[in-house]
Amino acid sequence: MPGIDECLLEAMALPGARGASLVDWTSGLALGTAGESPVGDHETTAAETAELARSAAEFDSFTTTGGGPGDEPPVEDLIVTTRAGYHVLRFVETSFDSSVFLHLWLDRDSGNLALARLRLRDLAERLVLG
Repeated sequence: MPGIDECLLEAMALPGARGASLVDWTSGLALGTAGESPVGDHETTAAETAELARSAAEFDSFTTTGGGPGDEPPVEDLIVTTRAGYHVLRFVETSFDSSVFLHLWLDRDSGNLALARLRLRDLAERLVLG
């Protein structure tokens, strides 16, 4: 089972991967990074993507019932498409109150979005935190 660094290195091995990070969406802090950042700074990217993740999680909490601490993350993943690339945010289920996600930035021309989603799901399931 991979730790943070191994997980991010595996994500970077995907075709078209430009950058990857593990982000705490409560604080907006990057817990680990690899590769490039779309804005040149991983901490800024982490804060911006955390805002998006929080918005999605809060929206989903209005549309579903039940749930609580220790349950599955509120959202499985988010995909943002830009002219130059894809941003895939995969929420990570943990044994504690989960508030982390994997962020993968893919080049639009050489990346494979379907493969990235499958691999990030696998990495999120195997990731060991703590």
